Amino acid sequence: MLNIAKAFCLSCCFILCASASVMAETLPRIGIIGAGSMGGTLGRLWVKAGYPVFFSSRHPQELQPLIASLGPLAKAGTPQQAAEFGEVVVMAVPYGALPALGKNLAESLKDKVVLDVANPYPQRDGDVATQALQVGSGVYSARLFPQARVVRGFNSIAASSLASNAHRTGDALAVPLAGDDRKALDTVIQLTKAAGFAPVVVGDLSKATLFQPGSDLFLQTMTADELKQAISR
Repeated sequence: MLNIAKAFCLSCCFILCASASVMAETLPRIGIIGAGSMGGTLGRLWVKAGYPVFFSSRHPQELQPLIASLGPLAKAGTPQQAAEFGEVVVMAVPYGALPALGKNLAESLKDKVVLDVANPYPQRDGDVATQALQVGSGVYSARLFPQARVVRGFNSIAASSLASNAHRTGDALAVPLAGDDRKALDTVIQLTKAAGFAPVVVGDLSKATLFQPGSDLFLQTMTADELKQAISR
């Protein structure tokens, strides 16, 4: 009986591992550029949801403890490698770094979904942030990645709030999104749900001003209904 039970357990483990492997192959690969509090938090949530995630930073060797804790779906390397790996590439860096990344990674990001979670702060990021806030962060980010399909999202909620509210009991925490490309938005909507949140599309990239720094929705934690009501006022 013990041998039968052991064989059954091994068989179940094999089936579960195989299922997880098949699921990971069908889900879009995610490259994250910047593995700080925001990039690290989102990456962890997506790995737990079964997505293959490539974390990157200027010092990828420092990411090994994170990768070891997350298992085989997580990898680490350079920003260039993350951009090449991801079907969806997340920009989780200071906003002032985006112009250089837009130039250096242009070929690797061509036609890909770029999820921009960076926030422009003039005191930290200089003129590029000032221009982004004046033009609108969504529209300006799209100019920096002209061949990619840019979506703005997750930038209006602190990483600590995302970590503590993912998959919470009751109404999910809402995440406002803005984008011009419907298919890109659909992809990010699915990623938002997989991470444990309620996606709310507020409009095209010009509407990203509604939840950029200085707006009424910035750093607010709301349910989807509360967010929709706030937008409609």
